[in-house]
Amino acid sequence: MRFEELSLSKEILKGIKDMGFEEASPIQAKSIKPLLEGKDIIGQAQTGTGKTAAFGIPILEMVDKGDDIQAIVLCPTRELSLQISKEIGALAKYKKGIKILPVYGGTNIDRQMRNIRKKVQVIVGTPGRVMDLMRRKAIKLDKLKIAVLDEADEMFAMGFRDDMKTILDQTNDDRITCFYSATMGKDIMNFSNMYQNNPEIIKIQHKEVTVENISQYYLEMAKNMKKEILSRLIDIYSPKLSIVFCNTKRMVDELVSELSDRGYVADGLHGDLKQSQRDNVMKKFRDNTIDILVATDVAARGIDVGNVDIVFNYDLPQDEEYYVHRIGRTARAGRKGKAFTFIIGRDIYKLDEIIKYTKARIDYLELPTIDEMDKTRKNKVLDDLIVELSKEHDLKNERVLLDRLLQNGYGAVEIAANLLKILGDKNTEKKHERLEQVDYGVTYSFDKNSTKKVKSGRKASRARGSRIFINKGKRDGLTPEIILAAMHKEADLPRELVGNIIIKPNFTFVELPERYLEQAVRGLFNKKIRGKRVEVEISNRG
Repeated sequence: MRFEELSLSKEILKGIKDMGFEEASPIQAKSIKPLLEGKDIIGQAQTGTGKTAAFGIPILEMVDKGDDIQAIVLCPTRELSLQISKEIGALAKYKKGIKILPVYGGTNIDRQMRNIRKKVQVIVGTPGRVMDLMRRKAIKLDKLKIAVLDEADEMFAMGFRDDMKTILDQTNDDRITCFYSATMGKDIMNFSNMYQNNPEIIKIQHKEVTVENISQYYLEMAKNMKKEILSRLIDIYSPKLSIVFCNTKRMVDELVSELSDRGYVADGLHGDLKQSQRDNVMKKFRDNTIDILVATDVAARGIDVGNVDIVFNYDLPQDEEYYVHRIGRTARAGRKGKAFTFIIGRDIYKLDEIIKYTKARIDYLELPTIDEMDKTRKNKVLDDLIVELSKEHDLKNERVLLDRLLQNGYGAVEIAANLLKILGDKNTEKKHERLEQVDYGVTYSFDKNSTKKVKSGRKASRARGSRIFINKGKRDGLTPEIILAAMHKEADLPRELVGNIIIKPNFTFVELPERYLEQAVRGLFNKKIRGKRVEVEISNRG
């Protein structure tokens, strides 16, 4: 359903358009209309389904420039209150005179009280801080048009039930009330009976995201490697068109400058650009005048270019839904595409959440080396040459030049080898720098507890399939250093043989040269690591 079909005001539709939303998500399509009709609702939906706009749009359609607080959104955390406030504020861009204020603990309450006195219509806050402000008579909630409890199940789990009851008890009875929750337990339904009138129940199934035409990969690296690894992947896969997603406007500008300095044809897209500038960038991208588009999430929503080969998540998206929107820019109209996600330190845990949300396979990929790039470049030159040799060309002028070289005493093989070198050199015009952790036989891994980098040895195997599986992980206290010590002590394997160590919450993968796999299994099996006996086997997950 398109937003134009929901009878929204011109100001809100303009705000929606600026944010790049094209169609209402299921939770938005099912929530907005009943809320605008004055109905209470309970919405069951996961994070990443567009819940904020589902209640944010009706809030903005209901409130006016009056002096009273007309809407309140309660949520469990400071981060979520800031996120919700920011998104509702973006939607309200063209509705003048409406102020949205996030309130939460851990910051100066006097400043928040001063801001409230400046005619705030929408409060987004945590229950504890809202209670404090009510006790100080800084806010009154007796003239509400709507009250929203977002992530209600989380607030119950965090012990906010009594706070929420106290807050709602001091609101006017004729308000609209809506709850959003990932689950609908007995607590929520009993609470609903106290504060809602015949609520409409909306359930959004947590469905699998279909991305069968997109090959998805993640790469673990240090932050200072990102620009170099990005340029290597671009050179190896040679996409005709690619989109690189960043989380900030500043990073978009920095990366466009860096890529341009390295010899790539790139341009950026973010919210600070005027509409005419954005239109110009998109025209260049559609016309293939630029090869690489660097963009933020908001700026890139609604991009529909059919022949994007690769999407790069240069920064890990802040929300699972953003990941789906990002990779959906490739593999359009039945084509195939690739998506590469860069993981820095503790990003790996957020990646686990994305995998659970999308139910998609995201494969681990080794960081590409300079040697691998060189091999790829040479293979590409050969492939291009074979293609040309299979065609019929008028080579009369070229044969004249060849005859002159032969007459000057150069051999045919010598001439061909030098021509291949010239072709190869043309493909290495881009700047690249060697990375100690990647190009000198030193693999790279992370201590997931401290995000500290660990060099795990020279001459380590880079084969993804050569690894062992250990049935203990982060929750059992394992770190790369502990694994390395156990490999040396129990299996008599030196540190320099160990490749990447990938530690998940409940299990671990350790890469080794294939001939040492059995030795590692025999040495570690049923031994105690951090006081717990471990089971070890050769991994069959490539």
